[in-house]
Amino acid sequence: MRIGDAAAAAGTTPRALRFYEERGLLPPPLRTTTGQRVYAERDLARIRAVRRLLSLGLTVEDVRACADRIDLLLADPGRRCGTPAPGEAPGVVQLRIDALDAEITRLTALRDSLARRIAAPEPAGPAAP
Repeated sequence: MRIGDAAAAAGTTPRALRFYEERGLLPPPLRTTTGQRVYAERDLARIRAVRRLLSLGLTVEDVRACADRIDLLLADPGRRCGTPAPGEAPGVVQLRIDALDAEITRLTALRDSLARRIAAPEPAGPAAP
């Protein structure tokens, strides 16, 4: 199917599909002799997986870092991702969770600081003569 049909079937736009391809989230699709992109059902499954990962809060860079393993998720939808083996570095998912936790901490401190500032009484100005 052509890019417009594939985008509609996956719930996105042709522009998004081109963007995913440019960013390395999707492999280049097959092309017709006239250069038009052609997508198969397997491509649609991958597009849906990419969209799902992005909707879960992963960034484009996060998904690109693990794009070579998306087919593993498609082959085994019950597969757990983000759990490194003992001694392995944290995976993409754990790194994103850590970044979100750090951002929540930063924003909470900022919110608390602002709340204290508006709750504190105004300092008294110089007395009028």
